[in-house]
Order: sequence, then C-alpha cells, then structure tokens
Amino acid sequence: MASDEDCYDYDDEDEEEELVVDEDDLGLLEDEEAAPLPELRADHWAITRKSLSAAQQQDISMVMNLVNLEPHNARALLMHHRWKMERITDFLERRGREGLFREAGIMVPPEDNSSTLPCRGDADKPSHKRPRIATCNVCFEDVSRLSDVSTMDCGHCFCNDCWTEHFLASLDNGRKHIHCMEVKCAAICDDATVRRLLCLKYPAAAKRFDGFVLESYLQNNASVKWCPSAPHCGRAIRVDAGERYCEVECPCGVSFCFNCAAPAHSPVPCTMWDQWDAKFRGESENLKWIAVNTKSCPSCHKPIEKNGGCNHVRCRCGQHLCYACGGKLDSTHNCNRYDEKRAASHGAVRQQMLRYTHYCDRFNVHAISRKAEQTTLWPAIHKRIVQLESANSIRPLIRQSSWLAQAHGSLLASRLVLSRSYAFAYYMFGDEVRTYPSDRANLAMAKELFENQQEQLERNAERLSKVLAAEAATKLVEEEVVKTMQKTVNLSKIVDTHCREMYTCIQDELLPLLMETMSIAPYRPDGPDKAKEMELV
Repeated sequence: MASDEDCYDYDDEDEEEELVVDEDDLGLLEDEEAAPLPELRADHWAITRKSLSAAQQQDISMVMNLVNLEPHNARALLMHHRWKMERITDFLERRGREGLFREAGIMVPPEDNSSTLPCRGDADKPSHKRPRIATCNVCFEDVSRLSDVSTMDCGHCFCNDCWTEHFLASLDNGRKHIHCMEVKCAAICDDATVRRLLCLKYPAAAKRFDGFVLESYLQNNASVKWCPSAPHCGRAIRVDAGERYCEVECPCGVSFCFNCAAPAHSPVPCTMWDQWDAKFRGESENLKWIAVNTKSCPSCHKPIEKNGGCNHVRCRCGQHLCYACGGKLDSTHNCNRYDEKRAASHGAVRQQMLRYTHYCDRFNVHAISRKAEQTTLWPAIHKRIVQLESANSIRPLIRQSSWLAQAHGSLLASRLVLSRSYAFAYYMFGDEVRTYPSDRANLAMAKELFENQQEQLERNAERLSKVLAAEAATKLVEEEVVKTMQKTVNLSKIVDTHCREMYTCIQDELLPLLMETMSIAPYRPDGPDKAKEMELV
C-alpha cells in the first residue's frame, strides 16, 4: 500500500508558510472559545408512548384555541392536514373558518350552541314539553331520553346501544374518524362519548380506541416518525415543520435521515443512497471477487474463472486467451511487458465493474480511516488533552485543549463527507440518473468544481490527520505545542470550509440539473441534530 507521502506529495515548509498564525491571533482563540457563535438549529423532540398523549394534546390545543373547536374536531382537522399547523393557518387566512371546515369535511354547530343539544325534531320544543321517552331510529326501541340516548354535535340522537355497536363496527373497519350514524351526515362523533359508551360494554375496544387516537398522531403526521432502532427503543421523533430533509439523533444513540428513515447519509440524496446501499451490500464483495479472480474474454468480454493450472484458456465463445494477461493468444503473443494501453481495451462490462470498484474502494478507504481515527487516534489525543491540562509549565491559554477535540471532530466529519461523496459521484456522474440535455455543459463544469473540492478536502483531511497524530506523539514543549495548535486550528477551519462548499455545490449546482427532484440534509460538523426528550405535562 502506498504511504501518505506517495499519495499526498507536499512540502512541509510550504505547509507551514500556508498555515502560520500570528502570535497576536492566539488571543482571538480565547475569545472564540469564551463566546462561540451557536449554529441555529431547529428543535427536535423524542416522544415516548408516555409522552405521546402530551405531544398530541399540544397540537390539538393550538387548533382548539385558533378556530374554537372541540377536541375531536380539532384532531380531525389536524389529521386532514397531516398535523401541519402552517397548512391550517394558510387555509384559514385564504378561505376563512367555514371554508377551512368544509374543505376538511368537518361539521361544526354554531358557536353559540350548547354542548348538550336536543334530538332533532325536538329542538323547537321547550324543554318542559319534550317527551321523556324517545324512539331510536335504528333499532326502533323506546328508551329513556335522559339516560339511554346520546346526541352528537350535529343534533342527531340514537340510543346508546346502537351508538356502541356503531362505534365498535367503525373500529373493526379501521376508520380514521367515526362519523354519525345518520344517513349522509358527516359529523364526527365526540371522542369522550365514544370512549364512555365503549367502556361500559367493550372495555377492550375502548383501549383500542385510545390507542387508535394516539397512533393517528404518528401515522398521519408528516413531522413525526418512529426511531428505526432495532430492537426498538420505543421513541418517535418529532421535527419542526419544514424540516423534512434533516438528520436526527435519537436519545438511544441511533442517527437517521428523517426523510427516508435510513441511517444518516448526507450529502447523498435519499434515492441515490438507497440504490448505493443495496448495491454496496449486495455486490461489493461479488465485484471485488470477480475483479481479483477472473479475467474478461477479449471477444465477448464475459468474466472467466480458471479451473486448471494452465494459463492457456478457451472461452465458451471460442476465443483462446492468456489467463495471465487476458490477451488473445496468437503467434506474436507476449505478456511479460506491461502494456499501458491495455486498460483502454476492457469491455463495457469490465469498465462498469472497474468504475464501481474505483468509487467503492474510496468509499471504504475513508470509512476505514474514520474508524481508525476513532479507535486509535482519539485515545492518544485524549491522553494528550489530559497532559496539557495538567502541565503547569505551559501558559493557561495553551492548556485550554478544546482545540484538539474540535480538530478531531472536524476530521471525523470530513471522513464521513469524503466517504459518502464517492457514493454520490458514482450516481451523479454515471448513467444511473437522468439530467436535462440542455444542462450537459453545466454538468461538466459542476463536475469539475465538485471533484476539485473533493480533492482539496481529501488533501487537507490527510494533513489534519497527520498533524493530530504527530501532536499526540511530540514532547510537551510550549513552542512545539503552539506551532501545532496554529496548524491544527487552521486546518480544522479549512476542512470545515471545504465540507460546507461541497454541500453547497451538491445542493445548488448539481442536484438542480437532475430531472428528478432531490435534496440533502444540511451540513452539521458535529453530527446530526440531537432530539430532546419531551417531558410529561
């Protein structure tokens, strides 16, 4: 394997000139650490089954106060708009309260009506003249109006037994909303009434209804998704409205893309990552084995595995070839000399395999480097941090060793970006995705920009890794520590800048060229946004 010097050829003296920081600038480090500029992030919440009801009630209460609705109608309105408050407020501004309800299919009594409506047909009679016995229009039984009849918002009333069977049948049919039994009445039944009547006759169904009400918050909510951990941690993650393309870390430690629920994969769009992950898991080992253990026939270009000791091989198509070099066998055949033009003569299948191997190898290289820098480099850096903090012979400013931890974090972040950038490049610059024909020239320029940024990030990430490894092994001398701090702080900023530029290039320059709309999560140098545990109210 090539050494770092072979892969990244640069002059240490030139590097020092590029990375020098004036002594006066060291004072700025203290100010930056004392008052860092926080990165603006949206709040994400982790919801357990215990806090699920509180989270749901927060949204329901907002709608109840906004448009003066009962809880069951507020929930129905939120479900219709997938629990997006901004859509509800937008409809309310454009169409008014009645238009908002009509569009969602919600029937609401006039605001001055009492919550205990009389049955229709008796509404025009004084209360002292209304009969105490009512006939249910479903079972045609005479029942007590005071104790055995329930009335919904629409004014329709039936006996409690019929209501109960109607509620049970609606639950068994999996309906999102339980509507009134009256023909062509779209009113939604009151949750409290549904729960009360089911509890009297079908307690298990009442619990199922409560579970259904809570599940509706997750199933129909575009801002809430279950954590994909296995075994499941029991949490759902709620993000702010409009944060569909983001990466979140659950309190259980699992990081995932909120849009597709796959492990965090920015700066690769979800569609590309899904294809890459399937290909990488299913084909990487097969392709690696084929590349190492087969040769392509020079005529039909199919891979050939040798099953004997002789290097004179005959393909099924009839072509004779030398297994040592993969060339045709004839009277002038000679393969002891390296032929630089041979790479251009590979067949299309072999070329595709070599192209995938190119990107797959580099994807793996940076993933392996990141793992080594976590398991091997970090313990050495942590040991160095402890030494610096306890070194009384060094100025207090230098002993503030947070710059080492921040530099290591920047290095790990850059490794993730580099590794995934090769998965993105494989699909972006191949034939797997379609671009607009009129943008072919723009794609070529954007590719050049992307690969230049990728090269610069790769080069500086290796330099940062080398500087950190050297710092962990040098003597604890103030001059050497100051010199290393200058290099490390500058390289961290350079690496962070290149990562941001690469994200910008992908989002603003490359993805708009695709026919299929794609987007990526924003760059987070310290990892996905961490969800906070929602407290019970």
